[in-house]
Amino acid sequence: MEYLHILAHQSFIHRDLKSSNILLGDDFRAKVSDFGLVKLAPDGEKSVVTRLAGTFGYLAPEYAVTGKITTKADVFSFGVVLMELVTGMMALDDGRPEETQYLAAWFWHIKSDKEKLRAAIDPTLDIKDETFESISIIAELAGHCTAREPSQRPDMGHAVNVLAPLVEKWKPLYDDDDEYCGIDYSLPLNQLVKGWQEAEGKEFSYMDLEDSKGSIPARPTGFPHSFTSADGR
Repeated sequence: MEYLHILAHQSFIHRDLKSSNILLGDDFRAKVSDFGLVKLAPDGEKSVVTRLAGTFGYLAPEYAVTGKITTKADVFSFGVVLMELVTGMMALDDGRPEETQYLAAWFWHIKSDKEKLRAAIDPTLDIKDETFESISIIAELAGHCTAREPSQRPDMGHAVNVLAPLVEKWKPLYDDDDEYCGIDYSLPLNQLVKGWQEAEGKEFSYMDLEDSKGSIPARPTGFPHSFTSADGR
């Protein structure tokens, strides 16, 4: 999003930034998708009038009411995504109690209260004092991003600067005697196959790998089971 807004040769507005439009690569790096509603942003602080598009729950209030949009509408949506990450709750859910149906409005009331914020954090997260400190920073950023007035929201460059120091590169844990420790799993599949051939002295082709599931090594010891897909594949 920082690239679209600031670093590209022209500035663009995504208009439909939401959790379901953010994909994860093989290295778990987030990638924005679905550019069907992208709009060329006007120069400076000017807004452009366009037909209403996007997803309720993520829409900036000025866009939903007037149809006027700037890059700050994407910043608002990004703030809502941060709230979803922190709480594990959807942006809009009419199945929740009325006061919590619209996540952005409810989160604004609890983000500055440490006890309420701690109670609102997704229970699947491992909450420790150090973790809570980082989550508090993210919660504060989410609040700034969803400020009612576009001029009060930061740009995406500021959001990146706030989040970057909090990022730790995730690496799977392996036992010392794991037979696959010597293989770089970030390599493309065909290079991995070549590595297995050289390591095991076996001669099988890339097509052999496609034809036989038995050619694929078992899950490395310590690899999180939570990263399997819903259907078990």
